[in-house]
Amino acid sequence: MKSRALRRIGFVTGALTTSALVLAGCAGSSGGAATADPNEKVTLTIATFNDFGYTDELLAEYSKEHPNVTIVHNKAATSNDARANYFQKLGKTGLADIEAIEIDWMPEVMKYSDLLAPVPDSLKGRWLDWKEKGATDADGNLIGYGTDIGPEGVCYRSDLFAAAGLPTDREEVAKLLEGDWANYFKVGADYTAKTGKAFFDSAGGTYQGMINQVESAYENPTSGEIEIAPDVEKIYNEVLDASATQSAHLGQWSDDWMAGLSNGAFATMLCPGWMLGVISGNAKDVTGWDIANVFPGGGGNWGGSYLTVPANGKNVAAAQELADWLTSPDTQLKAFENAGTFPSQLEAMKSDTLLGSTNEFFNNAPVGQILTDRANAVTVSPFKGQFYFQINDAMQKALTRVEDGTQDKATSWAQWKSEVDAIK
Repeated sequence: MKSRALRRIGFVTGALTTSALVLAGCAGSSGGAATADPNEKVTLTIATFNDFGYTDELLAEYSKEHPNVTIVHNKAATSNDARANYFQKLGKTGLADIEAIEIDWMPEVMKYSDLLAPVPDSLKGRWLDWKEKGATDADGNLIGYGTDIGPEGVCYRSDLFAAAGLPTDREEVAKLLEGDWANYFKVGADYTAKTGKAFFDSAGGTYQGMINQVESAYENPTSGEIEIAPDVEKIYNEVLDASATQSAHLGQWSDDWMAGLSNGAFATMLCPGWMLGVISGNAKDVTGWDIANVFPGGGGNWGGSYLTVPANGKNVAAAQELADWLTSPDTQLKAFENAGTFPSQLEAMKSDTLLGSTNEFFNNAPVGQILTDRANAVTVSPFKGQFYFQINDAMQKALTRVEDGTQDKATSWAQWKSEVDAIK
């Protein structure tokens, strides 16, 4: 997922694509949940966004049990599209039997936790503590099946680094980029001076990696009230100062950004695990992409998602069983192989399959070990309250206004502040 943004936040509207498979309905360890009738024909719908790694081939494995269930997979291009649909229909009609949500919306979702079917108690303890905590309401109900998390490295074009006279070996690149954000931008300044080309994709994408290292950027963790940390303005200025000469000014998820993944429009980008599938899927003929086991400032997690089951769905028991299966250790590992979505399931994270995983597209990088190291480097789990998504989305738009030249830095900041005040 995917976040996706952010995992997955996107800034353009994408069309929905739909694939239907005849699948089986009742595999998985549903624990205390009601059991679906294996003889009843039922259609289950799943709504995701971007790329969760749920390929037709993966879903087809579910069909080996009971061919009485048809699964329809609806995939929105961005989490913004999915979020708008989710909150418009939650508690009403029109949602899928299983709805994916991005981690940044979870504080908003928790206000309506009574509208979602709880995860069976027998499955609690399956995920990272902080992953479960973020989806547990005041009554102790876990209302989200954890999918992925987003430990970040730095993806880079080794061919473009070579042309600039920079090291290309991933271990040497990790040493080059080790340190704080000032060092990352220093290397970027060197690259742009030598090549006249952009070092990173966008201010928005880079800002997200930076702000995810701030413990409470926009809200007070105790009161939940909006409270903008001083680091926010510092990061805003730092990334836009670098952006003036180092950014390709390509808003993530735009058509031009997608094209930039293959045409060499930028040399580096911040890279959570789920981004690997996005890059390889849009730059299939490129041989230069690689990933370094490093992240400015130490470590960072960007994105991650959950599956939720609306309580008023027509097929709650069957949906819970499928959500269980989709977030089981084996399936999370297969989704990782498909799209780089790094598991949040404890058993999966300890797997030799994960630790030994390589990615042929990224020059056979040991992505399992790299992303595990990156996950272990994360020291900050940012507080994201009910206003986080709105405030951060407004910030992304503020950064975009500066990058596309419609406003200067000070004017865009002032508008953002006014928009935040209006949320209060």
